[in-house]
Amino acid sequence: MRPAQRRQPGLQYGLVLLASQAMNFGIDKIPPATLLGMAVQSLLYAGMIKVPWNPEDVCISTLKILKHKDWRSFVVSNFEHGSDMHLYYNMVSFLLKGSYLEPMYGTANFALLIGLLSLGCSSMYVFLGYALTQITTDYAYYTSCAIGFSAVLFALKVIVVCEEHDRPTDVGGFRVPSKFAVWAELVLIHLLVPNSSFIGHLGGILVGCLYCYTFVGEIVDSKLSTITGRPIIHEDQFYRRRTWRF
Repeated sequence: MRPAQRRQPGLQYGLVLLASQAMNFGIDKIPPATLLGMAVQSLLYAGMIKVPWNPEDVCISTLKILKHKDWRSFVVSNFEHGSDMHLYYNMVSFLLKGSYLEPMYGTANFALLIGLLSLGCSSMYVFLGYALTQITTDYAYYTSCAIGFSAVLFALKVIVVCEEHDRPTDVGGFRVPSKFAVWAELVLIHLLVPNSSFIGHLGGILVGCLYCYTFVGEIVDSKLSTITGRPIIHEDQFYRRRTWRF
């Protein structure tokens, strides 16, 4: 999503909705890393965490990274949001995905995985911006600037689909196989929310696919397990051996 000016500290409607949703879900039922991620991003948006930048300062673009070496934006852009409703929808999505994956993977593994997915999504955004500029000669791909957690959420969506196999999913009122749902959501959001970042969402899907369906996921699992001392257990180890099944 396009960046906005830093808002004044205080509650906004989206923050109230998010707090209500979290309480209805049960604060004690939200896994710790997921709860911490929601809290930090909410407090950051509300201006209650003091940082030396505004959202527009840290939006990510291929130009800012490749030409200006703006590594702060490379890291921070995924955790800023452009509006209270942008934050609300992203955090509710994170609540559901985190509550499913974190107990399965373990809190430490999940927290580190979120960090790696964030860096992967930023890298993919820069790559896609550069590649699409070269292919289409449209410089807008090179300069397009975005913030938000959506790319990481799309990566997590792919991982959830990988774990759940072929459970039907509702997308825009239509029931579709889960393996197609993330692509349907990509198109639907692009059509219904013109201000959203198509490149960012696509990048998140590709990062999720790299984790789930290639050797990259095996390397990541091995390294995370070495660091935390707990193996990452998937629902179906054979299914998870990185094959996209149609």
